[in-house]
Amino acid sequence: QVQLVESGGGVVQAGGSLRLSCAPSGSIFSPNAMGWYRQGPGKERELVAAIWGGSTRYADNLEGRFTISTNKARNTVALQMNNLKPEDTAVYFCKMVIRGHDYWGQGTQVTVSS
Repeated sequence: QVQLVESGGGVVQAGGSLRLSCAPSGSIFSPNAMGWYRQGPGKERELVAAIWGGSTRYADNLEGRFTISTNKARNTVALQMNNLKPEDTAVYFCKMVIRGHDYWGQGTQVTVSS
């Protein structure tokens, strides 16, 4: 059973930065895709950023503030978040697609105060 462990969440003031990281708990096959999703209070889970092969995709409303990156040797994925806004407050989940199966982390809370 693949387990993904996220870290890096916390409380930050508007305009601040956070870096989220996600790593598998053990050895895994190389993921076909990795990404970050978030679920704000009373909202549905939504894609924040994803990376697969040589392609990346970001949510339309991020205005270039977030950057997704991977370490292929360690099968980890990170999300650098800059100029955070109160509306970025959410639980952030990492996801990896491995051999056709979706695996999710447990989520990490990001709270942006105004």
